[in-house]
Amino acid sequence: MLPAHLRVLAGARGEVELDVPEPVTLGAVLDVLEVRFPVLRGTIRDRDTGRRRAFVRFYACEEDLSHDPPGTALPEPVVRGAEPFMVVGAMAGG
Repeated sequence: MLPAHLRVLAGARGEVELDVPEPVTLGAVLDVLEVRFPVLRGTIRDRDTGRRRAFVRFYACEEDLSHDPPGTALPEPVVRGAEPFMVVGAMAGG
């Protein structure tokens, strides 16, 4: 699942389904997403370092995966397609 502004940028409607080769890791999902939607390169991860952008968070199975390394395997329900992998735009303010 992508936040609304990234769905609009990518021209995607609703949830995006991806065919990710094994092992299904956090980094592999983002790699496949950026290949399918090249316009998203640099919006979720920095183009040069590959690091997650500051105001983007990753969630799966009610777990915050935002600080996990790219090689982190995604939970089995996400791999099976039973649960979404969510890219969320973080809120800031005070």
